[in-house]
Amino acid sequence: MLEASANAQLSRTVLVRIRSVLPALRPSERAVAELVLSDPSRAATMSIGDLAEECGTSTTSVVRFYKKVGYGGYSDLRLDLARETARESVAHGVPAEVYEDINTADSLQDIVSKIAFNETMSIADTAQVLDVEQLARAIDVVASSRKIDIFGVGAGGLVGQDLQQKLHRIGLVSFVWSEVHAALTSAVLLDAECVAVAISHSGATDDTVDYLKAGKAAGAVTIAITNHADSPLGLAADIVLTTAARETPFRPGAMGSRIAQMMLVDCLFVGVAQQSYEASIDALRKTHAVVQSRKLRRGN
Repeated sequence: MLEASANAQLSRTVLVRIRSVLPALRPSERAVAELVLSDPSRAATMSIGDLAEECGTSTTSVVRFYKKVGYGGYSDLRLDLARETARESVAHGVPAEVYEDINTADSLQDIVSKIAFNETMSIADTAQVLDVEQLARAIDVVASSRKIDIFGVGAGGLVGQDLQQKLHRIGLVSFVWSEVHAALTSAVLLDAECVAVAISHSGATDDTVDYLKAGKAAGAVTIAITNHADSPLGLAADIVLTTAARETPFRPGAMGSRIAQMMLVDCLFVGVAQQSYEASIDALRKTHAVVQSRKLRRGN
């Protein structure tokens, strides 16, 4: 199992691997990671001393950083950074400047290009890191559950609302909670026929972790949707669905995570609907028709 996990980690791109280890880094190591992620093409050209100096840290911190990402030497990290930025640039036809964070000199077109690129790559990276076996398990338990409870805070709550609406439209009993006390009181009443879904980009939101633990203690199967599988939320869950959202200081988790989480939720929903294809299609037709009829009556 450990060998499989290590192989899966090494199969990810360097940028995805750096993002995945962020919560486990020391402050000095995280400073290095954030600089590399903000401009990987430039970081690929820097010496270890220059990188340490710009981050305000030591070369020892840089060494600890690249070892935690899985590299034996700094030159290997630089080579992968150069390869990955070149690959993405060629594959998506974007200039190196698009990798940089939004700044005050950017035109509105620059902002559009940077956001579009980062959100496109968040989806592509998530598709790469998503464990299909975990997704299949999640689909099976949701499709066969008596009730699905969903909880998230902030952007996670918005994604939870989307998931609940989708499941409700195909006839599954589901609830989304945006207030922690309501979520906890519902979680303790779950049982082995129920599923508790918790959504948190960081996986470290106390309210979300407490909710999932309460659902698990009550006997429910627990699912975490997070960017960090080794976070408190990921470690508390029976099933972990991992995103690979791209963050920058100007685009924090609340923005960067949402598009990746929505893509993952769509995969979960379609998989669940596929298991009862005819019934799901019938339910979707009925729900679409009743809403459409109101639009027609109003002349919209």
